[in-house]
Amino acid sequence: MGRPQAFDRHDAVKTVMDEMWKHGYEACSVKSISEKLGITRSSFYNTFGSREALFFEVLEVYLQDAPDKCLSDITADSSVLYELSEFFRVVCKTRAEDPDARGCLAVNSIPELVGTDDTIGPVIEEAIHERIDRFEKLLNLAAYNGELARENLRAKAVAIQNLLLGINLIAKIVRDEKELWASTQQTLLGLGLFREKP
Repeated sequence: MGRPQAFDRHDAVKTVMDEMWKHGYEACSVKSISEKLGITRSSFYNTFGSREALFFEVLEVYLQDAPDKCLSDITADSSVLYELSEFFRVVCKTRAEDPDARGCLAVNSIPELVGTDDTIGPVIEEAIHERIDRFEKLLNLAAYNGELARENLRAKAVAIQNLLLGINLIAKIVRDEKELWASTQQTLLGLGLFREKP
């Protein structure tokens, strides 16, 4: 039996994304994914090449709609720290509203794959480094705008990436948006990065 005529690759990747998001990469074997998609194992390999290649496709689709996508829209004309504060507020809201408490697919993959999977682990690691670099660039922009002193910006970038990782994990347990935001706001205040609407 080959692939069904109605097989749609994008829909299939979204389906697999949901499965990996809920259950993790290792729990999603080729057999279980094939059964979920209604295709044979040979069709799986013909379509996706390998489970690793499919994960990279899943990750790409996930990151296109991840909450941090909006950070790319921050410009020199923005109040950078306000936009960062609002970003974290949205993350708290998004995670609290998820009925399955899935957290972040990329963050969930760190303990499962970084340091244990030689193919996927380095890609996840690089993605996190890229996000730290982006935070550092935004903080440099905020310093250029006079919103904060040009001190310890790399350390603060790592700290807010760590905050983001923490939100995605604690939101699996602390499901209340107000509580998530209150704790996040405290951290941003402690780092000198919280700003109200200008």
